[in-house]
Amino acid sequence: MMDSEAHEKRPPILTSSKQDISPHITNVGEMKHYLCGCCAAFNNVAITFPIQKVLFRQQLYGIKTRDAVLQLRRDGFRNLYRGILPPLMQKTTTLALMFGLYEDLSCLLRKHVSAPEFATRGVAAVLAGTTEAVFTPLERVQTLLQDHKHHDKFTNTYQAFKALRCHGIGEYYRGLVPILFRNGLSNVFFFGLRGPIKEHLPTATTHSAHLVNDFICGGLLGAMLGFLFFPINVVKARIQSQIGGEFQSFPKVFQKIWLERDRKLTNLFRGAHLNYHRSLISWGIINATYEFLLKVI
Repeated sequence: MMDSEAHEKRPPILTSSKQDISPHITNVGEMKHYLCGCCAAFNNVAITFPIQKVLFRQQLYGIKTRDAVLQLRRDGFRNLYRGILPPLMQKTTTLALMFGLYEDLSCLLRKHVSAPEFATRGVAAVLAGTTEAVFTPLERVQTLLQDHKHHDKFTNTYQAFKALRCHGIGEYYRGLVPILFRNGLSNVFFFGLRGPIKEHLPTATTHSAHLVNDFICGGLLGAMLGFLFFPINVVKARIQSQIGGEFQSFPKVFQKIWLERDRKLTNLFRGAHLNYHRSLISWGIINATYEFLLKVI
């Protein structure tokens, strides 16, 4: 009788255990695109920040790569990773949203909107990019911390945020228009072309081959988009390097930079070659890390 009663009690215990575990597994599955995007961003920023800093100096001052590197050498190693916290916070958050929201919104639109898949995915990409722009203040502070003209005004992220507070909430969102334009269009191209590019690469038969293909796919897309939107980032850097004063429009700032650089397209793209290589590495790392973690989690 005791053995029989013990046998009858076992199923409820096992059922209860499954009920406790299942919601946890479901939650992880629902959040995995966000988590993978976050980890991919962290990996990328930690590796490529010094390259980004050289590029930023070129965008802001229109100087050659050698001069930008010399500036960083004069600043010293102590300042090399100065300003990394904002991009770390920004990139981990925005890339989590970029990948996560894109997947969620794509599914949502497919369920409720009768439109071709490329259209729903395009809209989902634009909406995800627009949502990322909420974190413009982090990109804004990163610009100020990387500009050596502001080294004597504040030494860390908190001080930079505090310095902007007296100018009102709008000051945190300088450069919002070029960021919205850049994020929306680049997301459409990235998510739209990622699959077709990978299909044209040699068929991967091993995990390492898949990793290489994902790196190449992400790198090529990142390099192309980085070059395409380079002038927009030049204008954004100029807009965001200002503290206080008039909010100048995108066309007005672009015209000013165009005149300063002798109306030469080559001068406007100064630093684009470094940006190309940085984007190649960055988006290769991001895409390979994201796809790898997606399979693991």
